[in-house]
Amino acid sequence: MGNENPEGMLASTAVALVIPNTETREYLQNILQFVDCQVDSPESPEQLAAFLERFSSHTASVFMSSALDAGERNGWLRAIEQASPRPALIQVQEGANEEMLVSGDVLATLRLPTQFEAVSSILHRAQVFAESQLQGEGARRPVELFRSLSGNSRATRAINKMIEQVADTDATVLILGESGTGKEVVARKLHYHSKRRGKPFVPVDCGAIPGDLLESELFGHEKGAFTGAINSRQGRFELAEGGTLFLDEIGDMSMHMQVKLLRVLQERTFERVGSNKTIRCDVRIIAATHRNLEQAIEDGKFREDLFYRLNVFPIEMPPLRERVEDIPVLVADLISRIEHEKRGSIRLTPAAITALTHYGWPGNVRELANLMERLAILYPYGCGGRGGSAGEVPRRYPAAGDTGRGRGGPAGGDGRRRRAGNGGDRAAPAAGGDRPQGLSRGDRTEPDPPGPGRIGWRGGARGQASQHAPHHPGGEAQEVRSATCQ
Repeated sequence: MGNENPEGMLASTAVALVIPNTETREYLQNILQFVDCQVDSPESPEQLAAFLERFSSHTASVFMSSALDAGERNGWLRAIEQASPRPALIQVQEGANEEMLVSGDVLATLRLPTQFEAVSSILHRAQVFAESQLQGEGARRPVELFRSLSGNSRATRAINKMIEQVADTDATVLILGESGTGKEVVARKLHYHSKRRGKPFVPVDCGAIPGDLLESELFGHEKGAFTGAINSRQGRFELAEGGTLFLDEIGDMSMHMQVKLLRVLQERTFERVGSNKTIRCDVRIIAATHRNLEQAIEDGKFREDLFYRLNVFPIEMPPLRERVEDIPVLVADLISRIEHEKRGSIRLTPAAITALTHYGWPGNVRELANLMERLAILYPYGCGGRGGSAGEVPRRYPAAGDTGRGRGGPAGGDGRRRRAGNGGDRAAPAAGGDRPQGLSRGDRTEPDPPGPGRIGWRGGARGQASQHAPHHPGGEAQEVRSATCQ
């Protein structure tokens, strides 16, 4: 690894290591000092506060071990919360089986052993965060974009209103909706605006953890409780003490675990696996699922009593195809995020945005975010087309005159995608009539670099620049529609 720093990115960076393991601390200290970081290892939250104040004019970061217990960790987090400007918080995972540091303020995770490129990337993100603080965005947090439910549609305003009403209570919230609609965004926003915001936000994907391990994951276990339990371990309920526990995809939880969870919700007590000691918990529960739980109850796959215990305050997330008015706002937010992270920028014509509003978005907001990311990678800063005069959208995103709404099919259809031969998805053809002005079939061209003086559209309805979209990964080359800049 070479000591190269072409942009001065790592210069004047101060790092505090809150890591109890001496070997790990020295390992990271050597790497950080090699790239000219100011490194300190405070022994108390008070020393951390003094360090952050001393280096308030620098890019400050705190590398915190996920091995800290909940009580000790909260003291350090309070020191970080009170610092001004706020330092970037990096969690350090020292072992594969180690608990993750869970907090809504975590900017990135560094897994050990690591490489110089990973450390350099994290320090760069910390610098971006520090710059946002200096530009008057100090109140924003590293995941602010994901705490915000963007949009001006009636459905989005209604959801934001419900979040405001229930956030500051301890009521259990059940978030329903298709994958990619932003259920975790709502959960984080509920936590962020609640009186528990200074405590951990702990997400658990119930569908990703095997049923026989989920009990240990939620409630923890004692040493020797089962084969491989070489140490005692806190469960997610203990880690979320005083904060919020987000049970994602709860519809995939086994019936056996549903019974145990129901008891915890009723009694607010639990026992670790292999222990008979009762532990009381003060945790707010937010659950989410993309499944129809009422149908699952009829099918005998979900307990009715657990459903009514969770369904205190339901929030149903509408799919993106039902709130297309939000697409320009979402695109603007996603572009701002790309620029904020110094990953370039993209420009779309109003006609391209119109084309996006006529697509069904089966992957919802997550699919839109993925599209923006692909565009930023393939055509950074870019006006594509011949001489920068045309913005292209893949053929799967129909033009404004097409009837292809829904999941790649006609409007009002069954939502299934139409296939053409062995190719990828195809939007439904226009139902007659001429194409809208400014839209025509065009051959794919290689992007030209943006010319001087060109003004780019950034998610609003104004501007004159354009943007290519990537090939669809379905196989053969995709047709494109070109939206000519006026």
